[in-house]
Amino acid sequence: MNDTPAAVLAPRPLYVQVRELMIGRMVQGVWKPGAVLPSEVQLADELGVSQGTVRKALDALAAENLVIRRQGRGTFVAEHDAERALFHFFHLVGDDGSHLLPGSAQLSCRAGRAGREEAGRLDIERGAPVIRLRRTRDLGGASAIYEAISVPAVLFPDLEGMGELPNTLYAFYESRYGVTIVRAEERLRAVEAPAEAARLLGLKPGGPLLEIDRVAFALDGRPAEWRVSLCDTRRHHYLAELL
Repeated sequence: MNDTPAAVLAPRPLYVQVRELMIGRMVQGVWKPGAVLPSEVQLADELGVSQGTVRKALDALAAENLVIRRQGRGTFVAEHDAERALFHFFHLVGDDGSHLLPGSAQLSCRAGRAGREEAGRLDIERGAPVIRLRRTRDLGGASAIYEAISVPAVLFPDLEGMGELPNTLYAFYESRYGVTIVRAEERLRAVEAPAEAARLLGLKPGGPLLEIDRVAFALDGRPAEWRVSLCDTRRHHYLAELL
């Protein structure tokens, strides 16, 4: 398929086709995180569409937080940083209103084979190589979250041999492996604390925890991470803003 809207045969609005072509360039690494995009006029001329169509495609990408417009400087491919990690992907807020990015302490990082549930959540074959990370995260100086993370080894080769991993994993995935997390789906429920999580979080076994079960998706739409976070909400709550 040629990289032109005319080659896209599906009966979708032209701006949607242009948006998909732009995402394709991000996936292929033509436009890397943090890179400035060509101007609307340049893109319109290159793709053979109107400037209005390009602007509408960029509006859609901006609404999805895939690009960032900076007045007087241009449009940039979004990249992960501490601010994006906090406001787009972390929703635990202190009862006093504080919203801080937590620190982390790594417990283990090991290679394994995907079990039934891992395979289903990551959309890979059962038995496919995975890497499992266990860590705690602190808020206000106290451990408040126990996390179990699984990722497909094909996306993150040798991850288990890198020692202590950075706190903000999504920025690390992007910079080290070229895997950009663009969205996530979360399921929430109340659970009883298993023994290990209770010990690490200073709770009695069976005490109440908030479970956040999240699948994070890469730019190409593939599940890139399955994360289960067990959260102590005695001093924190989950905040979702509905716009």
